Amino acid sequence: MARLRESRRLGRRLLRAVLWLLILGLAVPLGVVAAYRVVPPPMTPLMVIRLAEGESLERDWTSLSQISSHAVKAVIAAEDNLFCSHAGFDWDALLAAVAEHRRGERLRGASTISMQTAKNVFLWPGRSLFRKGLEAYLTPLIELAWGKRRIIEIYLNVAEWGPGVYGIEAAAQRHFGKRAARLSRWEAALLAAVLPNPRAWSASDPGPFVQQRARVYLRRMEQLGSLLDCVA
Repeated sequence: MARLRESRRLGRRLLRAVLWLLILGLAVPLGVVAAYRVVPPPMTPLMVIRLAEGESLERDWTSLSQISSHAVKAVIAAEDNLFCSHAGFDWDALLAAVAEHRRGERLRGASTISMQTAKNVFLWPGRSLFRKGLEAYLTPLIELAWGKRRIIEIYLNVAEWGPGVYGIEAAAQRHFGKRAARLSRWEAALLAAVLPNPRAWSASDPGPFVQQRARVYLRRMEQLGSLLDCVA
């Protein structure tokens, strides 16, 4: 009987410990999300990883009001043209990607800017189900806590635009020698075009492939119109 009582006490202690870990695991992200509503994220996991690998860190936080509207339009046109109309997830794109994968096609990305921001700010690179699950938990949190303007502002300030280059201000300075506020439509489209692979593609020395992508985004930018009301 004594052993049974001791086992039950131990079981209850373990259960309490697990419950506290779950509570902390949910509460800590909520606190950080709330703080980042007004405070710029100081670092991201990717920045820490790159620094540990010996890379430099170029970054200059810039408010959305000081970023060219061309850059905002170009990134939304390239990465998530439904940014203003969804609540964090583009379900049609996600379901289409799953269907294509089941047919044996290569799994393509269906991440929204909100999902990418959650990943960039809080998580590490990778495609594990665990990481994707955390991303799915964090995405609606930042949608509720930050809103669209804050999400795109943070995204533009933490995105990687080359080895050691983070954020639109550092990217504009590195590639075009100007402030992010002064980026032209073409320069913004080039920066958006290299986002999927910024360590291999260059906005300041674009090859034919990058230039073609940029031309596609220029056309999309003209078609967005009222779809950008949420960041106006």
